[in-house]
Amino acid sequence: MRKHSGLSLKRKNSGRTGRAEALDLYLSADLLDLGGQADLVRKELHPEGQVTFVVDRNINYTNVCINQCRFCAFYRDAGSSEAYILPNEELFRKIDETLALGGTQILLQGGLHPELGIDYYTALLESVKKQYDINIHGFSPPEVCYLADKHDLTIRETILMLRQAGLDSIPGGGAEILSDRVREIVSPKKIKTGRWLRVMEEAHGLGMRTTATMMFGSVEEPEDIIEHLDVIRSLQDRTGGFTAFIPWSFQPGNTELSREGANAGDKKAGISQATAVDYLRVLALSRIYLDNINNIQASWVTQGLKLAQVALRLGANDFGSTMIEENVVRAAGISYCVTKEDIVNAIKAAGFEPAQRNTYYNIIRKF
Repeated sequence: MRKHSGLSLKRKNSGRTGRAEALDLYLSADLLDLGGQADLVRKELHPEGQVTFVVDRNINYTNVCINQCRFCAFYRDAGSSEAYILPNEELFRKIDETLALGGTQILLQGGLHPELGIDYYTALLESVKKQYDINIHGFSPPEVCYLADKHDLTIRETILMLRQAGLDSIPGGGAEILSDRVREIVSPKKIKTGRWLRVMEEAHGLGMRTTATMMFGSVEEPEDIIEHLDVIRSLQDRTGGFTAFIPWSFQPGNTELSREGANAGDKKAGISQATAVDYLRVLALSRIYLDNINNIQASWVTQGLKLAQVALRLGANDFGSTMIEENVVRAAGISYCVTKEDIVNAIKAAGFEPAQRNTYYNIIRKF
């Protein structure tokens, strides 16, 4: 990550923040000034002083993936002794546990398994919906595109088939940095920026809601971060379909990118891990730039509870998920475990009213 000069924040105008100004803020603004501006935006959008969270579980139906992304420590090749496809019995057990803990959603994601086709996905969705009244937030754009390509379907046709089988909303996974220059380095086999955006636009056009994410702190430059924010904002201008934006920092443990950097002994060959300050800077800038997305989510999963609390004063208004289960970040060696009570207490300690929400940010319960 590029160092920042710590200059005071000087907004050029009171209108919408442009790309050039956003880059200047990222490179030059004092963090507390930048965070203060982001906090003002949060207060305008959420004057009630609530911080929301959802009770859910991340369920990975397979860890086999042909994309073999260089930033991922979770995937396995099909022939690996650690490869798996989750049996339905285990899936149902996980959902039972989620519901028993007050959960309203499962996040269903996996790798791109070469032996799994659209019939597997639709049968999986139908089996869950047959037994459970729970929101299925699942199958990110790379999975949707993989199925479309495998079966010679359009993206719209693929999403329709998944929705008819029981898919309710689509997570923003697979975005990383929406700059093809960066994607060629960190995930050359994964879909490019245009197709990720196309999946989201088609889903929004069908009335589905999705989230948007950004994984930063790998090999991108500040200009790439601004490009990512700009394409998300532009799509939201057209569709209004994103419910939230979730920035989180790359966790290098056990990844190919990290190993290459260590072997080369050259920072340019690998990565320079994002700091807590970098995380807060990106989050605050996101709140300022994404003026058309209501919710910015703090990432306790990668940053821990304390830093997530700080994020609530630098633009975030949502604490994300309880994540009864999380495997992808854990595979990189980062493991923060929290309960619903931990989240409620952390929100209160930061001076906000905790509120449990559903996928669509409707309030279920206040604490």
